[in-house]
Amino acid sequence: MELKYKRILLKLSGEALMGADSFGINTDVLEQISSEIREIIELGVEVGIVIGAGNIFRGVKGASQGMDRTAADNMGMLATVINSLALQDALERGGVVTRVMSAIPMRLVCEPYIRRRATRHLEKGRAVIFAAGTGNPYFTTDSAGILRALEIDADIIIKATKVDGVYDKDPVLHGDAVKFETLTYDDVLSKNLRVMDAAGIALAKEDNKPILVLNMTQSGNIRRAVSGENIGSLIGS
Repeated sequence: MELKYKRILLKLSGEALMGADSFGINTDVLEQISSEIREIIELGVEVGIVIGAGNIFRGVKGASQGMDRTAADNMGMLATVINSLALQDALERGGVVTRVMSAIPMRLVCEPYIRRRATRHLEKGRAVIFAAGTGNPYFTTDSAGILRALEIDADIIIKATKVDGVYDKDPVLHGDAVKFETLTYDDVLSKNLRVMDAAGIALAKEDNKPILVLNMTQSGNIRRAVSGENIGSLIGS
């Protein structure tokens, strides 16, 4: 099978791990995600992963309820480590050698993030999960995902969501929502589409790093994406 993308950064939302549950980690969803990742690694794709923490704790929500924003974001970053360890466990039970690298050092449970070491892990065929965001408050895991993609020189950022691309409005609430097959970075910013936060989109634009938004709940979509099939919505210059 011919691959269009050899090295990817897969961005997963924390909410995606909930499945139909109201919070936490749904083990069936975890198994499905790990199976999809294992499939593309077996094809020879090098995979870096960033996971959000919306299923456990969302920093902005905590701040809006009176909590100090820095404290709330720190809690959110630690929550991403929980999700990362859960995905690592699922991947390794499926036979995928996996490393969790945290921007906040916690050596008893995972490695500290070092760019050259991360790249070496990828070259050896290991999945690398980048935990704890950027290690700084006020930056989302979307920004962290794009930053890590730039640092490891990923060919593309794949944002796996519950919908099959980017729409002009929420397709769940609006039956007349229109899907965009392709978008420019400026389109995303000017239309305020909220695919990723503005800081992350600006980073991707500066390096001309493409972003593909697709539905992760449909089996095989990530494999189709790395082989170059026309699915989801592609954001570029």
